Order: sequence, then C-alpha cells, then structure tokens
Amino acid sequence: EKLMPNLGNEASVAATDIWLTPPYIIEALGQFDLDPCASEDRPWDTAQNHYTIKDDGLVQPWLGRVWCNPPYGPKMGPFLNKLASHPEGGTALVFARTETRAFFDFVWDKATAVLFLKGRLKFHKPNGEEGGPANSPSVLIAYGEKDADILANCNLNGKYIRIR
Repeated sequence: EKLMPNLGNEASVAATDIWLTPPYIIEALGQFDLDPCASEDRPWDTAQNHYTIKDDGLVQPWLGRVWCNPPYGPKMGPFLNKLASHPEGGTALVFARTETRAFFDFVWDKATAVLFLKGRLKFHKPNGEEGGPANSPSVLIAYGEKDADILANCNLNGKYIRIR
C-alpha cells in the first residue's frame, strides 16, 4: 500500500508561510506550558513558554503540557513524534490529511484522541490579521488522557474520536 507523502501547507496563498493559530482555539483548550513551534512575531501567546525557529524546539527540552502547531511539511512528523513520546502530553493542530505517512505514523498509531474541526479554520498572519479559509480541514490531536478529556469537553465544533 502506497501512502501519500506529507504535503504540508502547500497553498499558503500569501507571501508568508507563518500562519498563527486562531486565539479562540487556544482559549478553548486551556493553559499550555510550552509551545515549541511559536512564531517569533505573535500578537498573542499560545503558552507560558515559547521556542521559536531560532531555538529549534525539536532539540530543546519539553516540560509540562505542550501546544504544537508544527511547521507543515517535512518537520511536522518529527514534532508530532516528539509530542507523542512526551510524558506530560499535549495537543497538536495539523491539516486533516489522514492519508499521509505522518498521519499514519504519528496520529493513528500514537495519539489518544482527535477532534476533526468543522469547516475550515482561518489562520492569522503574524500581525494578527485574519487570513482566508485554510485550503484543507484541520484536526486537533490529543496525546495523553488529560488532553483527550479536554478535547472531548471543549466547546469547539467538530467530531471527537477516541483512538485509544
């Protein structure tokens, strides 16, 4: 069986490849201790502590509950893999590309639960301005019981599925 490669965010439409999580997503999921994929320029915080591209969040120690909106493309898999093995758990946000190798390796085989979000998210530019609808649907991925329970009970519109 041939799996599609991880195509990532291939159509970011504008001149930036930095697309920030809408603040209502973070608010609905509660406080995070660390965002290892934070934008250097951000109008709001996604966690109490942030690593940016300059810090290389993949090589830094992760502590506490982690929020991860990883770079889409080849680095997505390594971030999801690190989150899957992080003992304190966390939640990731990626495109719902269920056919990709990264999804099979790091979501279907390792996540605790998922919440497929209804409709298309409107990510934000580093200046806070809302962009147009994303080119693909998005999914929140919970790693660990705490984050699975939060996803199950948050007020975000979508379909919750318990994986394990």
